[in-house]
Amino acid sequence: MHPETTPGTTPPDAVMSDVEAAAEARRIIADAYRPTAYRDTTPVPARGDTPPVAQPGRPPMSQGATDASVLMLAGGVTTTMVGGTAAVLMYVSQYANPLVCALVFGAPTALVLALSRLARHAKPAPDIHQHYEGPVYQDQRNIHTRTTGLWAKTHNDQD
Repeated sequence: MHPETTPGTTPPDAVMSDVEAAAEARRIIADAYRPTAYRDTTPVPARGDTPPVAQPGRPPMSQGATDASVLMLAGGVTTTMVGGTAAVLMYVSQYANPLVCALVFGAPTALVLALSRLARHAKPAPDIHQHYEGPVYQDQRNIHTRTTGLWAKTHNDQD
């Protein structure tokens, strides 16, 4: 700092013209509003070496696992509603037979579970596409397990 200036004032040899002051003001404003981060907006290739990144929300899983989890959530909600309705009915009536309530309110749940099992077995098996580079040894075996007897002896037969 110059000896003849006090804090907050400019030194005598640093006086700018109006044009220089306007240019300096534009530079200061441009520096203040310059972005501190840059986002690359070029499209990302569909295939590459970069692994996928998990997004917020449900964790990443296969389509079959997603379908099964939705089915389990729906079954849980249905069971809760049916059980709650049966409990309220028994409490309010003070005479409801628990066995009759179990049969009446459990029948729709059993029907939904039976239909879901039927729908699951009706789906065709997915096609498996495997792509390898280099020498690969692939061994596919079918093992049939049969457990019989009083002491549960297990037989594993390979094809």
